[in-house]
Amino acid sequence: MTIAPGGVWAALTGQHHVVAMLAEAALGESMTPSWLITGPAGSGRSVVALAFAAALQCATSTGCGHCPACEAVLGRVHADLVVINPEGLSIGIDDARQIVRQAATAPGVGRYRIVIIEDADRLTEEAENALLKTLEEPPHRTVMMLCAPTPGDMFPTTASRCRQVPLRLPSSADLTAVLVGEGIDPAIAAFASRAAQGHLGRARRLATDEAARSRRADVLRLPTRLGGLSDALAAAADLYEAAAEESQASFADRDVVELASLEATLSGVRSGTGRGAGSSVKVRGAAGALKDLQKRQKSRANRGVRDVLDHALVDLAAWYRDVLAMQVGADVEAIHDDQHTAMGKAARGSRPEQTLARIEAVLACRRSLLEYTGIAPQLAIEALAVKLRQPIG
Repeated sequence: MTIAPGGVWAALTGQHHVVAMLAEAALGESMTPSWLITGPAGSGRSVVALAFAAALQCATSTGCGHCPACEAVLGRVHADLVVINPEGLSIGIDDARQIVRQAATAPGVGRYRIVIIEDADRLTEEAENALLKTLEEPPHRTVMMLCAPTPGDMFPTTASRCRQVPLRLPSSADLTAVLVGEGIDPAIAAFASRAAQGHLGRARRLATDEAARSRRADVLRLPTRLGGLSDALAAAADLYEAAAEESQASFADRDVVELASLEATLSGVRSGTGRGAGSSVKVRGAAGALKDLQKRQKSRANRGVRDVLDHALVDLAAWYRDVLAMQVGADVEAIHDDQHTAMGKAARGSRPEQTLARIEAVLACRRSLLEYTGIAPQLAIEALAVKLRQPIG
């Protein structure tokens, strides 16, 4: 079957290898109710899930992209669509039970009841176990979609119950074409696409946001600031503080709105009831509700810091990768070609095996942040900075 380009599938940058499979399933050919969409950060797992969901609900089953059902799904407002986007560090057992209840609801206006779990790798062991029965035998006309970096991030029993959709990172050429199509200067688009390493959203930010480019430049200066121990710790502190500020800024407005909404709900404002217009009644459990909100906001901020640091570590690993390529004379395109002078100095001042060890140190730090080990993010970054300044090997 030939799938016409466009519609919801046009947003699947660099994922042509899975479009036919998903489009055929949307038409009812080899359709299965449970799916596991995997791919590295930036590959567009959520975009693919939404496009597939839109095609499943589409009036023509083709994912036309312009019918009311497609538009509602892509806008995340379709009545039969549930998108679980974890804001904290994990998805717990209570969340999983709620997901099971939502999945059991029959579709009201669409062909399917569709539940998408973004970052499904954040499911706790208990939560993932609670979903197994639903994944194995979803209710009639219910479709479950889990998004995770790799199948190995889920239990084997979970992965085995799902049809797998492996995604790949789009090439820099793919991203450049998208950005140029959006009216961005070709030179800036090419730079941003290389630096983003396959992540379309990040490429778009780097191409259009001077502050994003400035933050990236600050991160890439870290390897040049590791002269002494105090310098290394100071560089690590600057990186962590910048990540914390960026995370706080991204959630600040939302935190204020949530707090105001909760306070308005809990104030129990009443008028014309004999107590006097506008009088307030303290609602039982208000302190507990406020504490729960503060806990959720703190967890969300913690995750935000880790996500920002993760982007920084990806940039650092690529910086050392470019250094290694210089040292061994590899004929590959530089990711951070605007850093040629600093990388050249680092290449001349170290051996390839030392650079490889530094790449491994950066990736190990990244894993510790992604896996939410007991170490605090700031301490992890400080330990990495100290390790990077040492004559490894």
